[in-house]
Amino acid sequence: MARPSGDAIGPDSSASSAGGPGSTSAISLLQQLGVDIDPELLELALTHRSFAYEHPGVSHNERLEFLGDSILGQAVTVMLYNDYPSLDEGELAKRRASLVSSVALAEIARSIGLGQYVRLGRGEELTGGRDKSSILADTVEALIGATYLHCGGAEATQMVLRLIRPLLESPDRFGAAMDPKTSLQELAARLGHGLPVYEVTDSGPDHSKLFEATVVLSGKKISTGSGSSKKQAEMAAALEAWTTLQAG
Repeated sequence: MARPSGDAIGPDSSASSAGGPGSTSAISLLQQLGVDIDPELLELALTHRSFAYEHPGVSHNERLEFLGDSILGQAVTVMLYNDYPSLDEGELAKRRASLVSSVALAEIARSIGLGQYVRLGRGEELTGGRDKSSILADTVEALIGATYLHCGGAEATQMVLRLIRPLLESPDRFGAAMDPKTSLQELAARLGHGLPVYEVTDSGPDHSKLFEATVVLSGKKISTGSGSSKKQAEMAAALEAWTTLQAG
């Protein structure tokens, strides 16, 4: 693997242009990803549309996200087909859906501290955008797309497999990521908390709504999660609650 080139993208970067090359923070992100991405392409992959809207002339990462989504799906599909020869089509499809879900991608993003590098608009910054599951998941896909363009399909596939491997190696966590609401309900029952209650709110225009779900157990708010649909938000909140309960 080539040595990451890096740029001036760093934690909480909001500047519209990069500074000098070799930034320690950018190199740290690339080292966690295990790839080398052109600085300008990396900056694009980390630029959310909210930042671009506030900075006319700046592009955002949604085209890279579109590309990365396809690469991700192919890499996971081939891996599951080759590594699990005894699983039938239905089970393979279920596992694939879990591994490429926004819940799983957001968990991967948090594990590498990706939120601190995303370029956000002021509004998203003020409303906790750096930890929104939908933004984190989309940024992971954009980084996969950027890796494909700069490094090629083989290296992009290897990066995808490195990122999802921790989920596969933790049966409990993989099960929770596959069906977080059921996993939370079962864990809550074992711990005597009763059934989880989901409180969901939404904001934004009809064509671009953001949903936020809060999990309430035994009358106490345990976690929150966000997504572009009610289902995504509830799943994100459920996985966060499951993680909290598991940690004791």
